[in-house]
Amino acid sequence: MTRYPETLRTRLADELATARRRTQALTDAVDDVELTRQHSPLMSPLHWDVAHIANMEDFWLVRRATPGDTVTPGVREDIDHLYDAFTNPRAGRPQLPLLDPVEARAYGQTVRERTLEILDAAGPDGRPLLEDGFVYGMIAQHEQQHVETMLATHQLRVGPAALHAPPPPASDRADELVGTDVFHPGGRFTMGVDATGADVYALDNERPAHAVDVEPFFLGAVPVTNGEYARFVDDGGYTRRELWSDAGWEQITAEGWSAPMTWETVDGAWHRTSFGQRQAIADVADQPVLHVCFHEADAYARWAGKRLPTEVEWEYAARFDPATGKTRRFPWGDEDPTPERANLDQRHLQPAPVGAYPQGASPLGVHQLIGDVWEWLDSGFEGYPGFAPFPYKEYSEVFFGGDFRMLRGSSFGVGSINARSTFRNWDLPIRRQIFSGFRLARDA
Repeated sequence: MTRYPETLRTRLADELATARRRTQALTDAVDDVELTRQHSPLMSPLHWDVAHIANMEDFWLVRRATPGDTVTPGVREDIDHLYDAFTNPRAGRPQLPLLDPVEARAYGQTVRERTLEILDAAGPDGRPLLEDGFVYGMIAQHEQQHVETMLATHQLRVGPAALHAPPPPASDRADELVGTDVFHPGGRFTMGVDATGADVYALDNERPAHAVDVEPFFLGAVPVTNGEYARFVDDGGYTRRELWSDAGWEQITAEGWSAPMTWETVDGAWHRTSFGQRQAIADVADQPVLHVCFHEADAYARWAGKRLPTEVEWEYAARFDPATGKTRRFPWGDEDPTPERANLDQRHLQPAPVGAYPQGASPLGVHQLIGDVWEWLDSGFEGYPGFAPFPYKEYSEVFFGGDFRMLRGSSFGVGSINARSTFRNWDLPIRRQIFSGFRLARDA
């Protein structure tokens, strides 16, 4: 067997290390009592995530990435049943006999040492799982996805701020961009990828690449901001039945919602609490609104006389350059994300003001399609034509259909390895603990 080139082995090790540094930072920020506390029934205790990350790596890398089509013994096969996300819903995880924080960290360290030993001698052996180191990229992405989930758990914590980061860059174009639309001429473009070249770590639901026809449409130049959303709230948006779908109205009345999650009035003015820090909405009015569910985005769109974009429209805007007729990897081109192009990797702990990343804009002038906030779309979750589950159906296929709504674009908490224009996220339309916002669209 030929070993992977040193540059590839180094890159894969770096991606694994980058994800682990974020895991450690989020867990080291609080004591072990906080790690074992469930801050919301929607989320796991943080120490469950730590051990689940290690168990996933144990399952796929330690046991299945060794040369030859064989399964080798794992580090802790006896605890697989405790960290199976499909058989253990989040609300019930604190009742399981879980590893304590010290044991969870030790498990992760042992698994990682085994992983790096295997990677040092690894190479392609004819299995798709090991082609171009896919399984290592998959595991790095999995940890980064759980890091974002743990970040959302931190947001739900009650108490003094435990996380700190510098503020995002300012924008001198917010007033110019807010509320504006960009015309997209439509046509045929290539949606999805074939997981080759720079996109080799694309997950199964992003595949295969296929041609799609798009009708002309307008898309918001930037996501809807806090200032815009506050006007909807103050105009009675949460009390006007005609603005809401039946499911949306049932949700907000049952839960008593009157504003986005974390918003409250203080001395007659709207404020939000962000990772333990209270901020006046007036001071972050030009940032994308955060922590709204699909139903809230849908109601706002109706209030504004517009609609939410479809998944096809979103990817067209994020990848297609009408001037050249080419489908690109990102709005700005084919180069990887950089701090000048997108708000990712938990650098700022909040969205940046709209227009703060002009180098990340699309050729037609749509900003912040990557980073800052996940964007709700008016599309369900289905496989693309020719979809095939890989390497396991529980990642995507079991979620197809049903009530899920799509989210695209990544948030400020997403790791760069996951921040693809083709990356597909999905959740129930009632969820708003995630770092979700939206932008508007309308027919041409």
